[in-house]
Order: sequence, then C-alpha cells, then structure tokens
Amino acid sequence: MSAHDHHDHADHTDHDHHGHGHHHAPANFNAAFAIGISLNIAFVAIEAFYGWKVNSLALLADAGHNLSDVIGLVLAWGGALAGKLTPDSRYTYGRKRAGIVAAFVNAVLLLVAMGSLGWEAVLRLQSPEPAEGFTMMAVASVGIVINAATALLFMRGSEHDLNLRGAYLHMAADALVSAGVVVAGGLALWLGWAWIDPVVSLLIAAVIVWGTWSLFKQSLHLLFDGVPDSVDLAAVDTLLTALPGVARVHDLHVWAMGTTDIALTAHLVMPDGGADDAFLQHATTQLHDRFGIDHVTLQVVREPFSQGCKA
Repeated sequence: MSAHDHHDHADHTDHDHHGHGHHHAPANFNAAFAIGISLNIAFVAIEAFYGWKVNSLALLADAGHNLSDVIGLVLAWGGALAGKLTPDSRYTYGRKRAGIVAAFVNAVLLLVAMGSLGWEAVLRLQSPEPAEGFTMMAVASVGIVINAATALLFMRGSEHDLNLRGAYLHMAADALVSAGVVVAGGLALWLGWAWIDPVVSLLIAAVIVWGTWSLFKQSLHLLFDGVPDSVDLAAVDTLLTALPGVARVHDLHVWAMGTTDIALTAHLVMPDGGADDAFLQHATTQLHDRFGIDHVTLQVVREPFSQGCKA
C-alpha cells in the first residue's frame, strides 16, 4: 500500500535523526567493561586467598560473588557488542535482544549466588567459627573501592539501558557486600562475636535479592515481548486515534527490540485516506518524542481487513 511505503521513508528519516545516539551509546562503555573485568579478576584472587587463609565465610562468599560479577560483566559486554552487530538477511533486527538476554542471565546469576551465600551462612550459624577481623576489614575495604569505582563507570548508562543497569546493580551490590564484611570484621574484633560473620552475610544476601528482583522481572517481561515500562499503551492508542482522519487503531503492538530500542506496529483505519508523508512523519515524531519509540511501522487502511490481536 502506498501509505505504508510513504511511511517507510518517514520512519527512516526520523530514525536516522533521533536514533543515532542509541546505536553508538554502548561503544562508550567498552573501556568501562575492560577496566571493571580486569579489576575484579585481580580482586577475586586476593579475596579468595585471604578468605581461605583467615577462615572468613564473608570474605569467601564475597570472592564467589565477585567471580559471578566478572561473569556478569562479560555477559553484559557481550550483550552490548552483539546489540551493535549490523542487521543482515538472517537477522533483520540485528542481535539487539542480546542485551535483554544478558540482563536476564545477570539477574539469575546474582539470585543464585545470593541463594548459595544464604545457604552457607545458615550452615555456618549452626557452628560459628572465629575469623580474623582485621584481615577481613582490610581486604573488604579494597573491595568497596574497586566495586564502587566499577559501578560508577556504568551509572550513566544504567538509567536508559537494562543491560548496563544489570552490570551497575551487580557492582553496586558487590560494594554493599564488601561494606558488610568490614562491619562484620569490626564487630568480630570489638566484641568477639563469631556469629556476626554469617549473620551479616544473610542480611547482605536479603538486601541484594530485594534489589535484583525488579531487574529479573523486567528482563523476563521484555524477553516475552512485553510492553516496556516506559510506554503507556493506552496513551499510545489515544495519540494515534487523535491523529486527523483516524477513525480507530487496529492491531497495535509495542515491544522492545533490545535494551534501548522500542518498536511499534499498528493499522490506522482512515475511511477518507489522507495519510501523506507529512502525516506519517508527524505521527512518527510524536511517538518518538512522547514514548521513545524509534522503530515505527504504520499501515493505513480504509477498512480493516485482518482480525488483528486483541490488546
């Protein structure tokens, strides 16, 4: 249909103008990933050695968690790089969804790591063993610096990209775990409480599970083509219906192609026609400006000829 063809031109014009930043944003984080992974691998080795040497569950658990973070960062980096691959005849959208998959796996990894930490802490509570508080505090203090610094590298991107948010949450959680280990070491030194090590570990695990749950739910939602949280579907329907000449909107779909790209398809029922380039350009611009939807495909019909899906 000619109106659909016209729109293709309008869509690409708008997308080239507005979507430019989206395609190049992940490139800014290559250095962040490389630095974060290198720092954390070094710290895992240090922390595991001293945790084993002084018999601290909190230090060993933190080392294990840090190792899961290294894997998480590798996953997130892979997702960001895969999302930048050029679309081809086999993958017409490219591999943008890799970032959503990476965020989901990151969340699962973190939840499993915390479940394991919680289980170990419960077992240790039944037979508390004294730990070297000073060593715990010294090693964990280094962890706070490394993890907080790595988290800051991803903070800028975490607001708009679910994949980067996964990396940010992982590192921020690690900084919190390290802070908890410092507290546990201090109390063990001051009061001689052997049980404080596993108790602090349990508290940390609970806080991190609570913080990670939203990332898990959101990434799972997007994996099943759910409407992104930033988009109000009823408001999108209202916007399209309010366009001049549109009687109603038919077969409306909104989904996330990746962690920063949202797509929309819809049939606009226009009994009197009138969908020229200017009309479609206006609709595309409105959808981008109000909802951040970059990939818009509008099919204009005088009479709906397909059943569509019930939204």
